[in-house]
Amino acid sequence: MGSRQIAQETFDDAVQENITEFEMEPEEAVREAVQQFEAQGVDLSNIVKAVRPVSENGQRQKHQILLTLESLGRAVAEQDAARLREQLSSLAAQCKEQPASRCLAGRSGAYAAVLSACRLAAEDRDLLLRALSALAALLDGQPDLLDAAGRELLLRSLRERRDDAEATLAAVRCVRRACLKHERNRQAFVKGGVLPVLTGAIARHGGSAELVGTAASALRVMTFDDDIRVPFGHAHDHAKMIVLENDGLRVLIEAAKAFTDNSGVLSELCATLSRLSVRNEFCQEIVDLGGLNFMVTLLADCMEHPDVVKQVLGAIRAVAGNDDVKDAIVDAGATELIVLAISQHLGNPQICEQGCAALGVLALRKPDNCGVIVEGGGAAAALRAMKAHPREVAVQKQACMLIRNLVSRSRELCGPILALGAEALIAEARAAHRDCDDVARAALRDLGCQVELRELWTGQRGGLAQ
Repeated sequence: MGSRQIAQETFDDAVQENITEFEMEPEEAVREAVQQFEAQGVDLSNIVKAVRPVSENGQRQKHQILLTLESLGRAVAEQDAARLREQLSSLAAQCKEQPASRCLAGRSGAYAAVLSACRLAAEDRDLLLRALSALAALLDGQPDLLDAAGRELLLRSLRERRDDAEATLAAVRCVRRACLKHERNRQAFVKGGVLPVLTGAIARHGGSAELVGTAASALRVMTFDDDIRVPFGHAHDHAKMIVLENDGLRVLIEAAKAFTDNSGVLSELCATLSRLSVRNEFCQEIVDLGGLNFMVTLLADCMEHPDVVKQVLGAIRAVAGNDDVKDAIVDAGATELIVLAISQHLGNPQICEQGCAALGVLALRKPDNCGVIVEGGGAAAALRAMKAHPREVAVQKQACMLIRNLVSRSRELCGPILALGAEALIAEARAAHRDCDDVARAALRDLGCQVELRELWTGQRGGLAQ
């Protein structure tokens, strides 16, 4: 994809030129313009690739999203509730349908119009739901649009309508999208008190699957560190606040009990629990509250659903950071299920990666667990994953780490693992992927294989170039 960008008007002029100067049909004119700009290395992801509609007098009008935006602006100015409902729904639908239309609307003042509609809808529930839906659609991928006034409006809506599940869901969607890849919004929402509002929504509306899943996802987003524009974020601090100040672990695990047959919600809850497993005592608390039991049960019951399997494996990997919890996981029979997950989804690199990583954490500093894993086919499954995904560096790296952890304190396991063909596969991973070099070398060394150990630093000081 190209790195250069152009304005919507530039693209529209090129399309119009193709129509008028070269007598192309509209669809052909658009295709030709796309090819021209892409050949020049232009990124067209933010461009609406369509011909502008023709008015009654034969002139080209603005794009449909801009016409909708103009109608919305007039409805706001006239405080016409009926037209507001119609135009907000149209705007939301068009923003969801095409990301480029959403970008064009964002550049053309849509946020201010939608925020004004939200204010006008304060006492009109149906209108507020439509306005929040439009705001969520507009913020998708454009969190920079939200300002302090918008954050305050969302927090106020969440507090004032906390007993209204549908309104709460609409506002939580906005919060979640505003915080993805946006550290400033995350910190501002947390300072504004969004964490107790989110955990409270899960506890209060525990029967609403969609709300529980969305609120859990919003909590998880608060623990992300995905904004490349800031040197460091508050992800760890936010995770601790969710657990220590808002009883987040208990709230999430209690919520899971109401959705034993809903794999989608349970998957969201597992993913969020994994993000909160940032301290030893938190991992232990998850086990004490019954979180491990529901994870193991979920993995067994939803083995046919790869998305759920991946999230559960990630959660098990996270809580296994506590050495005592490692034993509880193995005692619960999770190792056999992890091996089964890798074997059953061998073609899925993400599941192979997470499965190998989870087994690797369970093996770390635990010789007894290593024996259980090898006897249960864990090493064999990891090597099969390496064969299935030779180009996936993450799979290769986690499998090498697992092999290394299995034998580092259990030398008696070297022979059985080498008999499975581990040496050749690890050597291939080391040769193919630079990022695997260190861990692959460590695995070969601990397996007792011949390996060249490089001396990275001799302890001697050298002169500095002037």
